[in-house]
Amino acid sequence: MSSLEVRTRFAPSPTGYMHIGNLRTALYAYLLAKSNNGKFILRIEDTDQERYVEGATEVIYRTLAETGLKHDEGPDIGGDYGPYIQSKRKNIYKEYAQKLVKLDGAYYCFCDKERLDKLKQEDEKGAHKYDGYCRNLSQDEVEAKLKNGVPYVIRQKIPNEGTTTFTDTVYGTITVENSTLDDNILLKSDGLPTYNFANVVDDHLMKISHVIRGSEYLSSTPKYNLLYKAFGWKIPTYIHVPPVMKTASKKLSKREGDASYEDFIAKGYLKEAIVNYIALLGWSPGGDREIFTLDELIEAFDIKGISKSPAIFDVQKLDWLNGEYIRKLSLDEFHQKALPYYQKAISNPNIDLYKVSKLLHTRTVKFSDIIEIVDFMNELPEYSTELYIHKKMKTNRENALENLKAALPVLEALDNWTEESIHDAVFALIEKLGIKNGQMLWPIRVALSGKPSSPGGSIELADLLGKEESIMRIKKGIELLENNE
Repeated sequence: MSSLEVRTRFAPSPTGYMHIGNLRTALYAYLLAKSNNGKFILRIEDTDQERYVEGATEVIYRTLAETGLKHDEGPDIGGDYGPYIQSKRKNIYKEYAQKLVKLDGAYYCFCDKERLDKLKQEDEKGAHKYDGYCRNLSQDEVEAKLKNGVPYVIRQKIPNEGTTTFTDTVYGTITVENSTLDDNILLKSDGLPTYNFANVVDDHLMKISHVIRGSEYLSSTPKYNLLYKAFGWKIPTYIHVPPVMKTASKKLSKREGDASYEDFIAKGYLKEAIVNYIALLGWSPGGDREIFTLDELIEAFDIKGISKSPAIFDVQKLDWLNGEYIRKLSLDEFHQKALPYYQKAISNPNIDLYKVSKLLHTRTVKFSDIIEIVDFMNELPEYSTELYIHKKMKTNRENALENLKAALPVLEALDNWTEESIHDAVFALIEKLGIKNGQMLWPIRVALSGKPSSPGGSIELADLLGKEESIMRIKKGIELLENNE
């Protein structure tokens, strides 16, 4: 990296939630800046007012704050190159658009909607390129129309011949024929800039050294470079990152599932796990290591590790990583995060929720799973006696019934209902009957949970549910098995 200060930017549009792909772009921009002792800038690109969503800017602030991606300059904290919201920079864009006209890099276009629509209809190739009609107007014609208040836009003047070449850090050198590029609009009739123009002007004025964005902008980059050259500005280093895909042929979509940061938080994923996971979506630190704190990511980050291949979003991998982060929590931390989920599933005041946390802490993949895992603690679900049949435990309906009947009076006789006393009584009975441990423990577990799996074994569940509830459920199990005979 050169001695020039590294300045990166995250420039989202306030159009809704923070999608995973956007958050990854922000993360890479942050990591690149911080790994080079540079600055990370937040800029809100809200020139497309029709797509603006109320409250979306606050979502951006909140998401960056929660994930630890602290920006050094931005709309909420200021900086030397503000305003950092594009809609507040309208006069700046108009000034530079007019300057570009004088530099012969742009021109006024007075074509009305009727002519442009007709042009599209007549375009046999379907490219919908502007035909350059107004670029041939004389200076007198232009001044007359401006004086008479004829509505106009300002278009970029793309060379008719030759090529434009640029180098991207990830994709290498790319060359395009100028004849394939359109004289796209830079300044709209309402005085607001298009994205293509505003981001070039802002990146230059804010001294952005490295531009990190999605590979979908590769095709627009030649137009940006022609703008830089027309102004005589230094071109930044480009780093285009591949898309995040749901499958090999399908992009991750908000409309079809979990494509936003807030969706994953709502499902009980930890923010640290989300950041760690998306860092590895299209970037490799080298080696086998997969778990990184944000500070460790800063230390390890190198843009050479960014792949040009699309990244497949693997929910199972995220689940595994989230489980690893959950196990790193202290029991108290886990309990506090789990409480809202317990409250949705358990209304029984006799259940010791801290004991539930002891059972779940090392078994939880994501917090939203807790509701389905613990719902049996509140109320015994309807279940089939098929659950009592377990090949590995060597149980069937007959010996399950026999062993539950044997266990019932032993448990009823316990005055001191603790995990230790339940364990001692049950295992003494197992030894007395001369049976395998599983032949007693599995039927009790099924009777207490009504599920094929549960957090904790039969002894832990009995202690958790309490004597009265446990006895009632074992009697229910006996009744079900008897009625099945």
